[in-house]
Amino acid sequence: MSDTTEQPELQEPSLDEQIAAYQREFRDLDPQVEQVVSALGRLNRRMNVAYGRQVAALGISNAEWEVLKTLVLSGSPYRLGPGELAKRLGLTPAAMTHRIDRMAGEGLVTRDRDENNRVRVIVELTDEGRTKWLEAMRMATAFEEDLLQDLSGEERGALGEILIRLLRRVEHEQPDAGGRLTDLD
Repeated sequence: MSDTTEQPELQEPSLDEQIAAYQREFRDLDPQVEQVVSALGRLNRRMNVAYGRQVAALGISNAEWEVLKTLVLSGSPYRLGPGELAKRLGLTPAAMTHRIDRMAGEGLVTRDRDENNRVRVIVELTDEGRTKWLEAMRMATAFEEDLLQDLSGEERGALGEILIRLLRRVEHEQPDAGGRLTDLD
């Protein structure tokens, strides 16, 4: 006889519950520091899920979004070599090649030989890729405006400055932390 009762979904503990558990197990914990760091971590995770859902609705993956974004950030004509793309995204050349192959097949990028150096390959954003990037930006902008709707302009400015200070500290202490530890695809 099988048990057909559903198990309740495990809920993540509240921040207060998490901090209380940490303090119980590690008495040297500063609860203010832990509140900030845990809230940032949870916010980051939830924002990544929201962005992932948005790009999925456009028929692209987070990994593909990262390539589109990197090409746009490179400036017009939105072209980079695969090695430079891999370096900027913190990926291995093999992972980058796999990603480019997939995206070229979807019409998001082209991959052609450099006319000035036939050994070199150039990856370029297509009109379809740019359209997907623009639509993802529209969706993200609406999400971000909604996220920050309860903050005044002054609060947004102060929060931005504080977060930039934290980011600079991490970048200074761990300058190699911008890449990924492992490939995502």
